[in-house]
Amino acid sequence: MSIDILPKALTALIDDFGNLPGVGPRTAERYAYAVLRRNPKSAKQLAHSLDRLHDRVKTCPKTFALIDSDDDVSPLYADSNRNKKVVCVVEEPLDIVAIERTGQFLGTYHVLGGVISPIDNIGPEQLHIPELIERIKTDDVQEIIIATNASVEGESTALFLQRYIQEAGLNTTITRLARGIPVGVDLEYADQITLTHALEGRKQL
Repeated sequence: MSIDILPKALTALIDDFGNLPGVGPRTAERYAYAVLRRNPKSAKQLAHSLDRLHDRVKTCPKTFALIDSDDDVSPLYADSNRNKKVVCVVEEPLDIVAIERTGQFLGTYHVLGGVISPIDNIGPEQLHIPELIERIKTDDVQEIIIATNASVEGESTALFLQRYIQEAGLNTTITRLARGIPVGVDLEYADQITLTHALEGRKQL
């Protein structure tokens, strides 16, 4: 008969943290211990934030960015100072945060919700590509900046988007972020200077 080394509640929390992407067993243990060491009031606040997360956050129906549940559309899209004719296409919502930190982009965004990845059974039909085409038409978009990651899947998705937009007969300039971002590095982890140079040096496809 095996003996549990740790209390069951702590083990369960470690397992929960370990289910998060990029979190290994040791990191999960450190996170769980950190929560345990916090005062009960602080731990309850964390639990409260987690409990209401899905109720307070939703996806923008226009840009597919994450927004507050009481917002109709993304504040960045609704901002009259933003240029709706320039759209930066990213893989995930957190990529928007990375680009916004540069302070250099004044257009709007469109979140694909991933990349084309046959090995993961993700095809173009599972991404928000038709909605992008609709935005190009309704907002008279003049430039699409493809800012997918510099990975095999990111590059494949960028090429697919280029062909898809061109085959739709849309007169829109399509550009790609410059190669300042190392291959294999996710956009959300790129530093501000690198992203700024990548935006400024974007190339037309």
